[in-house]
Amino acid sequence: MQQLSGIERARRALESGHRFPAASLTTSVAASWQRCRDYGLAPCAQPRDIVLPFAEVRQKRERNAVLRRLALAEMHNLYAQIAGSNFLIAFADPDGVVLDTVSDQDFADSRAGKTIIPGSVWRENDSGTNALGLAILEKSPVAIYGREHYFSGYGQLSCMAAPILDAKGEVVGLLDASCASEVRQQHTHALVKMAAATVENGLIYQESSGHFILAFHPRSEYLDTLSSGLVAVSRDGAVASVNRPGQSLLAGLPARQGVHFDALFDGKFDVAIENLMRGGVIRIRDRAGSSVFMVCRQIGLRGQAASGLRATAATVPKVAIVREQGDIGFVCQDAGLSHAMAGLKNATRLRMPIHLHGETGTGKELMARHVHELSGRQGEFVALNCGAVPEALFISEIFGHERGAFTDARHDGAPGLARQADGGSLFLDEVADIPPAVQTVLLRFLDSMEVRPVGGKTGRKVDVQIISATNSDLTEMVAARRFRADLLYRLNAYTLKLPPLKQRQDFAAIVKRLMDELAPDAAITDAAINHLRKADWPGNIRQLRGVLQRALVRRNMEYIDEVSFDDLALTTDDAGEVCDGCRGHPLNQHKCREIRLKYASAGHNISETARALGLSRTTVYKHVC
Repeated sequence: MQQLSGIERARRALESGHRFPAASLTTSVAASWQRCRDYGLAPCAQPRDIVLPFAEVRQKRERNAVLRRLALAEMHNLYAQIAGSNFLIAFADPDGVVLDTVSDQDFADSRAGKTIIPGSVWRENDSGTNALGLAILEKSPVAIYGREHYFSGYGQLSCMAAPILDAKGEVVGLLDASCASEVRQQHTHALVKMAAATVENGLIYQESSGHFILAFHPRSEYLDTLSSGLVAVSRDGAVASVNRPGQSLLAGLPARQGVHFDALFDGKFDVAIENLMRGGVIRIRDRAGSSVFMVCRQIGLRGQAASGLRATAATVPKVAIVREQGDIGFVCQDAGLSHAMAGLKNATRLRMPIHLHGETGTGKELMARHVHELSGRQGEFVALNCGAVPEALFISEIFGHERGAFTDARHDGAPGLARQADGGSLFLDEVADIPPAVQTVLLRFLDSMEVRPVGGKTGRKVDVQIISATNSDLTEMVAARRFRADLLYRLNAYTLKLPPLKQRQDFAAIVKRLMDELAPDAAITDAAINHLRKADWPGNIRQLRGVLQRALVRRNMEYIDEVSFDDLALTTDDAGEVCDGCRGHPLNQHKCREIRLKYASAGHNISETARALGLSRTTVYKHVC
């Protein structure tokens, strides 16, 4: 007979209503299970999914604006460290209400991921034993793994939460990392605690902008780490706040708000500050007789909040976001696209012309460059926008020309792009725009791979990987006799269709990749990504990049949430679709979308929408109802 583990014995007793063996559990979990029983919660019942309306979530965010900004920055850094390991990172307020999440898409799409969302409530008396609820009660970091959760429905979920404490030791927020695994994630738990400590230090700098902030530690090499104590002191020596490491280092001393510096450290405050202002590190004894090293991180002058933030950044190393080995330079986690790309390498080995088809902004040139890299060719990647070259110059642009071949020709001639790409790849973008007269010449070149410049008498063989691209339907153009059928068959030996952005399964990964390129230190929340996912994106990835850039400017490049897009012209399935009266009328559609987007962001409040846009309530009503 198989021996049951301690946690399994405890769960059987819990779920059968018997007394569970507390010795098989940690003290915290055993006490929490008992409280949940006292609340009348049934461990095998479906947990109550309490989700607050978005209007309440927004109010809570506004009340915690400074803390939230610091937390989102750390969530971004934490995500960069554990991305790809099926995790979700959440920021919650002291009531256990989740305000923001950042996650891997697989976890966000899972059952557990759909329960940890902005507005969801994780108090112990509602959601049973869980890391967020328990960390609030205990005011210390907590990890709850798998079946340690009170509700059996959370048995496959592991959560690690750390509270963020203010100067008075009260919980002002929490950071949580959750994953769909029962494996004990000790490393991740440590990272979450470090992130919470960084936010606490950031709060000290934010809230003590007019104070001296002093770092201290018994070992000088630890002064630049999260282990160092931080004490904020006013210009007259009154202590404003001490961080948690500082309180531990000053155990037994009155390390609290309002006491004087001299009550914690030997020597006069004025003398210590004078020595610190000379630069470098001083050595000083605390009132318990322990020697510590001390350095000034912020000078106590008014208006120095920004310098305090810089000191915080200098104290805690930033996480570098680097490409993983084998990174192809763009996101490709879409199953259909990945399958279609599987044969590209073999196609280049067989020297097959490759044709890329996709809407504007889907990344055709990026894919073309990837094809060039796959080919292993040492020559150049040469690109030509066929729609931007006048018909009279097209042939000379590709094949070059001899000296004096035609009026305005370069005095010394030109080799042409085909010769420049010899040994490499020639990318013909927008091939649908190739003039009909030029199509015959290009077809002859593709058949022979021989280049003869305009005005020249002899040809020269070249070795070129041909890559073409268009957003037009070349088959329809062939039927309309605007494109040669034999040229199409020569170009599309291997065709790869790039799906529009709105159809991409890896939309979230694309957004995060663009954010890494645009602003590596800025965070974007899951709610923002879900909001973006609803848009039509006629300009695809190029349009998405522009929207993110505008949102970053509006949010000062610190973070992006769903509110960042309130005033941006996004056409979404629910809010941005025009009303029946405006559909089909271009002049009216833009105004209608603007009204409907503002109506959605105003919580479907007609009066507020009318005030914001300076319109009558009747006008708003006509467009949204």
